[in-house]
Parts: sequence; C-alpha cells; structure tokens
Amino acid sequence: MDWILMIKALILGVVEGLTEFLPVSSTGHLIVAGSFLNFTDAQSKTFDVVIQFGAILAICWEYRARIVSIVAGLPSRPEARRFTVNVIIATIPAIVLGLLLEKSIKSVLFSPVPVSIALIVGGVVILWVEARQRDRGAPPRVQAVDDLTYKGAFKVGLAQCFALIPGTSRSGATIIGGMLFGLDRRVATEFSFFLAIPIIFGATLYEMVKYWKTLSVNGKTQTLSVNDRGLFAIGLVTAFVSAFICVRWLLRYVASHDFSAFAWYRIGFGLLILIVGYSGGLSWAD
Repeated sequence: MDWILMIKALILGVVEGLTEFLPVSSTGHLIVAGSFLNFTDAQSKTFDVVIQFGAILAICWEYRARIVSIVAGLPSRPEARRFTVNVIIATIPAIVLGLLLEKSIKSVLFSPVPVSIALIVGGVVILWVEARQRDRGAPPRVQAVDDLTYKGAFKVGLAQCFALIPGTSRSGATIIGGMLFGLDRRVATEFSFFLAIPIIFGATLYEMVKYWKTLSVNGKTQTLSVNDRGLFAIGLVTAFVSAFICVRWLLRYVASHDFSAFAWYRIGFGLLILIVGYSGGLSWAD
C-alpha cells in the first residue's frame, strides 16, 4: 500500500472525527483538507462516507450502556419509549427534506460562496444565542434529555434541517437550535449526539448503496481494490478514535464553557474558504 495514501487517509479520518460533532462543519473541513492533500477524485466520495460511519460508531460506543438500556426498556419503561419517539420525531424533518432536496442542494449550494456564507452566518447565530442565554439569566427549562417533550424534539428536528445547507454543521444546528428552544447546553449537546445515530447511519447506508461496491471513474466502473479497502479501514479507525476523544472532550468542555470560541472559528474558517477558493487554491469537488 502507498504510504502517502495511508497518511492522507489517516489525516482525513482525524479531520472527520474531530469536526463531525463540533459545531464547525465537517463537510467544509473535509473539502479543504481533501483539496490540500489532492484527494478529490471519485474514490474520495466513498471514503468520506466510510469515515463518517467511523465517527458515528464512536457515539454508539460512548453511549453503548444508555442505548442498550433504552432498547431493553422499550417494552416496560415509559421514559425509554418517550426518548425513542423524541429521536424519531426530531429525525423525520431532515430525512424528508434531504430526500426531496438532495439534487438541488448539491447543484446549487455546494460551492465556495454558499458554504462560506453558511459558516459565517452560523458563527454569528451562535454568538447571538450565547448572548441571549447570558442576558436571560434564568436557567434553561430542559435540564435532562428525558425531560424533552415531543414538541421540543420536533423543534430541534426543524433546526437540524438547516444542516442540509453545506457548511452549516449538523451538530451546530441541533445544539444551538436546542439551546434556543430551552435546552440546557449539555442536554442539547447530548441530544445532538443521539440524533446523529439515525441520521448518519441512514446517510451512510444510502450512500453505500451508490458507492461501496463500485466507483465510477471517467464513465467506467472500477471495482474497489484491496488497497482501497485498506485505506478505508485506516480512515474508519482513525475517525472512530478521534471522534471518541472529541466527544468526551466536548462533554467536559460544555460543562464550563460556551460555544463562542467555535463561532469565531467558523467566521474565520468561512472567510478562509472564500479567499482560498476564489484564488484558485481550492479544488471544489461535487
């Protein structure tokens, strides 16, 4: 296996793992990293799906006891059923809109200007929501995930729909949306993690059907080689490990910090994409 490709796979896996669950847009970071590493061919589409799957496995592992408890409690525990229904309710809007608008989003919004605007506007929204939280003074209404109502879950689901815009960040939309609708910062973060499970699993399955067994290169069908699978394995494992570390760090971070630092980072990163993209230094793949 090519050592250069192995290093690229490792770097991109780490980038995915570190950005998937932070409110900074993993899509934007993968575009920039892939461009600088010259990893933007047809193979990269499948690779991105694989490393995203690795990141979501980290959530499943971190919350394995909670997930098992919820599944086991569905027949007998009302709180387990309510939590499951909340996740379903919050997932449906993004799935419906995603299926309806996928082609339009990719053809219209997947370019430097829309992604940069989404990053910058998202940063400004985070600063506004954090300032609003400080000005209110009163504690958030929802202090535990189990206290979330069906109506509250639906509102978070609507917020998640904004993540269909490239550069918005799924975690950013759900966390900040949750806070705006009365969830405690840590509760919003945890609920965002749980919402990622059906969304990313579903997206992974959908994309795998299109890309996993074969790749379309210059109009020809090319079967994935052993080396390709080795690269995907490296990316998946590094995404899993880095996402696991990031999730644990984020849960500690939100206990005593707000998201203002991420907001300023988004604004700076959005400007960087805009400048580099239009200076010819960024290869913007579909």
